[in-house]
Amino acid sequence: MISLLVDYYGLPKSGTGAWPGRAVVNGAGSVDAAILDRIENRMGFDFHRSRFVPCVLMHEFEALLFSDCEAFARAVGQPGALPELRRILAQFNGPEEINDSEETAPSKRIHDLIPTYNKLLDGNRAAEKIGLEEIQSKCPHFQNWLQQLVANARLLAGS
Repeated sequence: MISLLVDYYGLPKSGTGAWPGRAVVNGAGSVDAAILDRIENRMGFDFHRSRFVPCVLMHEFEALLFSDCEAFARAVGQPGALPELRRILAQFNGPEEINDSEETAPSKRIHDLIPTYNKLLDGNRAAEKIGLEEIQSKCPHFQNWLQQLVANARLLAGS
């Protein structure tokens, strides 16, 4: 089985590098479906949907870190950032919906608030501190991807 986890933020909408479904997207799920359709159209009967599970996060990995603002602030050693992290999250229906413009993407918001934030070190530390269960509880698209991975792995193990 193969999977793909991609940040939706910044994916080209037009031209030769355009991602399937990005120009008319109604959310990351429709890009996931368009990727599957494009691969199936090109591979035909050789493609087995159960063996490829894409996940296009709506707006960057950092959006997942807003699942628990308190744990995130503690993990990066910036407890004073907590009120602003909560204020950012409160503007949206959930972490996965935090804006995808160049100026307001989740990583830009974090860097504006915490200039020392390091995506690789702090991002991983924060995700670990928050925990996968908490992230899944606040990020349904991400949770769906993980559930598909588990279900497909069980299906393939039984075949």
